[in-house]
Amino acid sequence: MPAVKPTNWQKVLVIVGPTASGKTGVAIGLAQKLGGEIISADSRAIYKSMDIGTAKPIPEEQAGVPHWGIDLVNPDERFTAADFKAYAEQKIAEILARGHLPIIVGGTGLYVDALIYNYTFSEQAKTTQSDRQSLEHKFYTVGIKTDKAELRERIALRAEQMFDNKIVQETERLAKQYSFDLQSMRSNIYPIVWRMINGELTREQAIAAAVLDDWHLAKRQLTWFKRNPSIIWLSRTEIVNFICASKNKLR
Repeated sequence: MPAVKPTNWQKVLVIVGPTASGKTGVAIGLAQKLGGEIISADSRAIYKSMDIGTAKPIPEEQAGVPHWGIDLVNPDERFTAADFKAYAEQKIAEILARGHLPIIVGGTGLYVDALIYNYTFSEQAKTTQSDRQSLEHKFYTVGIKTDKAELRERIALRAEQMFDNKIVQETERLAKQYSFDLQSMRSNIYPIVWRMINGELTREQAIAAAVLDDWHLAKRQLTWFKRNPSIIWLSRTEIVNFICASKNKLR
């Protein structure tokens, strides 16, 4: 647990932004300073055994800061936005009861909006919602502002690191257990790596394909979040200083 004296927080801090923008580092830094616990709002990090390909926080990053919303289901199990909303609401209540600050971190816009706007889902828990009711007064939302060139560079660097960090072994292991017909297998880097394993792509081509795939994801995420006028957009450094200086707004 964070070595920060518990405070009677009233609101939830939400940190959003595109993939590879540095959300994890910012969230961990703030959690350490303010006594927070992190709830991942990433539809890829929910899957067990998918570690490198989903860019989950490594154990060293998680040390000292409780992380929730990671490794919730197996890749062949269903987990919807409605499931995330119920899970996150329970965790938020538990974290507040401990006197700690809940910090929602992620790039899955539907997960975040389900909380902020209190979506109610159909019985099938599809992406359609009814009775959209804003709960923005309970959340304080900031977004990581990143220059496009810098973001593209960060995405490329992360892709290189993945291919240097046993992504091939992880993909081979997953392919033995799960079908690429599964959404969990299709929506990550694994199909690209699998094509490389089967000789359809060179390593350089696979990295380039992974970079392009994440770049398209980042643009979709930015398009989604830009629709929310209540998000305060700041750089990584600005966010840490801004939140620490204005922490009374979370009480």
